[in-house]
Amino acid sequence: MVSAQEKTILITSRELGETSTLLQEFPPVPSYQAKQPKKPVFIDDLDYTSEEERDVLHILDTRLMPAILLTTFVLNMDRTNNSNAISDNLPFDLGFDINVVNTATAMYSVLFAIACLSGAIVAKIVGPARWIPALMLSWGLVTLAHTFIKDKFGYITVRCFIAVTEGGVIPATLVYLGGFYKSTELATRLSWFWGIQHIASAASGLMASGLVKLRGVWGLEGWKWLFLVDGVITVVVAIGTWFYLPRNITKTKGGLRGPEAWLAHRQVQIAVTRVIRDDVSKKSYDRIVQWSDIKDTITDLGVWGHLIITMIGQTPNTPMHTYLPTVIKSFDFSVSLANALTAPPYIIQGVAMIIMVRHSDQVRERGYHGAFGAGWQLLGWIFLRSLPRESGRGLKYLAAVIVASWPSMHPLNIAWLSENTGSVGKRTVASGLIIGASNIYGVWGSQIYRADDAPDFKRGNLINIGFALTAFVLWFVQKHFYSWRNINNAAEVARLTRTEVSAEEDVREVRGNRSLLFRFTT
Repeated sequence: MVSAQEKTILITSRELGETSTLLQEFPPVPSYQAKQPKKPVFIDDLDYTSEEERDVLHILDTRLMPAILLTTFVLNMDRTNNSNAISDNLPFDLGFDINVVNTATAMYSVLFAIACLSGAIVAKIVGPARWIPALMLSWGLVTLAHTFIKDKFGYITVRCFIAVTEGGVIPATLVYLGGFYKSTELATRLSWFWGIQHIASAASGLMASGLVKLRGVWGLEGWKWLFLVDGVITVVVAIGTWFYLPRNITKTKGGLRGPEAWLAHRQVQIAVTRVIRDDVSKKSYDRIVQWSDIKDTITDLGVWGHLIITMIGQTPNTPMHTYLPTVIKSFDFSVSLANALTAPPYIIQGVAMIIMVRHSDQVRERGYHGAFGAGWQLLGWIFLRSLPRESGRGLKYLAAVIVASWPSMHPLNIAWLSENTGSVGKRTVASGLIIGASNIYGVWGSQIYRADDAPDFKRGNLINIGFALTAFVLWFVQKHFYSWRNINNAAEVARLTRTEVSAEEDVREVRGNRSLLFRFTT
């Protein structure tokens, strides 16, 4: 007979290893007298109140999330500065046209996607709390290297290196956050994560509007000053992040976190237990990805649905994000003002996205919310495409604001994928795949706006309409696919005997979302 003590799964900070929290199921000991791990942090029958859980969540949101948001703020500030630099005549200064920019963007997208595939897996090995700041330091140094480029070869080279160094940070962050938050909380936090990226894009535009005016100071072009300042900020934040991010919830004392732990021992128990109760697969959160996880992921039609939604729905982002300042400048605005005018749509987009994803979390619905965002983007592209060339610059700017401020449902799509994978290993692989998919579209997206289609890009915007319309339909398809699987599973379970249902319960954790008892969020 298994004793009560053997039923209690004990996880200590030593067992947690170098990754986020929870992490490893401690095996039952052969006898009561055997040596036990000290200070258990996951207790199967732990009782706690909703107020206690809210207190823990508040601590995580006020102590952990600000640091995570700062890292992604810096990330997107560095990713946006390229479009700001292009509006300040970077191609002309280096002796090429926007077709070379498109080529560099395509190469960046491929390398970024490859780096994404390895980012989550490497984070499992070395720990995301170390991998994230290490990557930040690397891309900060590459950002500084932009000040030394002199020609096309130098530009393409640094864009390739920036892709390799930036690519792994988002998958590593997804792995990290998954150890602290429940599935019902993650989508909202991811909306903050991507929302702050849009605020960073707005801040980058405002910074660029001032920094491009430094052209000639110390013999540097204005856009080189932009990369110089961004690079210095990134390096400083990377060093601070190294000494701040806790390796897991049991190690929050010391470094820049302060001399006292964030949580009392009981709060640590609550923090760990609540996440495992939400997703039992997180008992083995420390487990390194196996080949079976990769095979299980790439043969899951639901995963492919999320990847296709990402690649199709995000494709218009490439021309929009790469050339938004340039497009606004073509409306007869100055370089400085054009960069400043990119701020409002990015801010609106960030706020709208957070509101929509938060509402999705509250009502536990995904598909229709995603379709709403895709529909907004579709209408925006139709409006922009339909404007005659002689339209006033105010009307053209309004159209650009509408299309650029659509509430991207990318964080919702990631959360939807994550909660429907059903196992830690599969979730890790899927996280890398979807972040890779959210960048690989740049290969073809970078070719939508061509030099012979400038400055109105009528042909390119028609292509964008096609992608947005397809994405709108795909959100409904994905929702109904999951609904069908739920109905089918329920019918199968209804035909099982009690013994067979009990046997299915025993293998539920191993089978993940292939278990008949798994219920998909729709």
